[in-house]
Amino acid sequence: MSTVFEDNPDLGGFAAPQFLPVAEAFIKNFRERDEIGACVTVIHQGQTVADLWMGHQNPAKTVPWDAQTLLPVFSNTKVATALCLHKLVDEGKVDLDAPVATYWPEFAAKGKGAVPVSSLLNHSAGLPAVRQPLPHASFRDWEFMTQTLAAEEPFWEPGTTNGYHMASFGWLVGEVVRRVSGMSLGAYFDQHFRQPTQAEFYIGLPRSEYHRFAPVLLKRPSLITVLGHPFLRRVVLNRNSIPSLSLINSGRFSPNKPIYWPAHIGGGGGIGNARGMANLYRPLAENDGTLLSQAAVDRLRSPSMETRNDLNLGLPTRFSLGAMLRMDNGGEASRGSSLLIPNGAFGHTGIGGSVSFADPDQRIAFGYAMTRLGTGLFVNERGQDLIDAVYQALS
Repeated sequence: MSTVFEDNPDLGGFAAPQFLPVAEAFIKNFRERDEIGACVTVIHQGQTVADLWMGHQNPAKTVPWDAQTLLPVFSNTKVATALCLHKLVDEGKVDLDAPVATYWPEFAAKGKGAVPVSSLLNHSAGLPAVRQPLPHASFRDWEFMTQTLAAEEPFWEPGTTNGYHMASFGWLVGEVVRRVSGMSLGAYFDQHFRQPTQAEFYIGLPRSEYHRFAPVLLKRPSLITVLGHPFLRRVVLNRNSIPSLSLINSGRFSPNKPIYWPAHIGGGGGIGNARGMANLYRPLAENDGTLLSQAAVDRLRSPSMETRNDLNLGLPTRFSLGAMLRMDNGGEASRGSSLLIPNGAFGHTGIGGSVSFADPDQRIAFGYAMTRLGTGLFVNERGQDLIDAVYQALS
């Protein structure tokens, strides 16, 4: 009987026999779901059991994907940013219950003096966007973005509910990291997390790695899709709404433009691959205390803010202090409205369907990234089938 690798000579990497269902689901994405280029990595009990890549870096299919390919992974970056703050908590340098203004005095403007640090991590701080039109390329200007957010009036009473802080999360959390540590967010992450794990994941891509970058391919949703989707409908029909300000008021940010690659965009500008994300999560899945304390891992996997109607996304969401948790919002995975990971696991999705997480109970670390972005807010059928295949292999 032939193997999935013999039948698909373009499939790179390996999968342990027990985890061949992951390779089969990966191939299915190319055969049936128009995958162009992608990678997936699974680590179980500290050992890499699947590390796969296939396809091309461009729609013309002239540049093959390889083991070294890097690409934008969007909001998967949020957990990387949150890890930095949790390390400072572990070191006794930050108190999650203390006001943000304790560490960042300017943040107290517009009635935000009592907002606790924890609210920055669970999307309840009331600052999912800014109201003033952002100038071109402002996302690469750390000082401008943090000063603008510090001066912003909350969109709701902080701590009372949550609304996904799509891009602002990175500057809000990252500025506390910068004020306390004296290091930029990207430098702090590199020293304390990327280097110890050897993860191919960067908040601020070094110029030496530019040649490995693969552009993502945006998919414009149809008018029917837009009108039928609560978030997208508000983006288009109400330019003053939180969804529109979050998504559109970005100073024309484009992840494929080299001017943004070195920027420290902690809410969604990370560049890496599946192997990098999985390796970052490996010590957290093992809960071995090498990166963060067990108390910090507990904070990352425990619900902190749950709502039936996220004021930005318009659907139920569940967040810990810095990560997404299991969100089963019904319907088909292709709608992109759920993240079906086990209770006790924690991670994040990126726009278009990339996903990474740690499951300390099953000792699983997982990463998936792809060039062709899909629709939906969370995981679409490509990523969810890969996650399901991991647990099928374990059962």
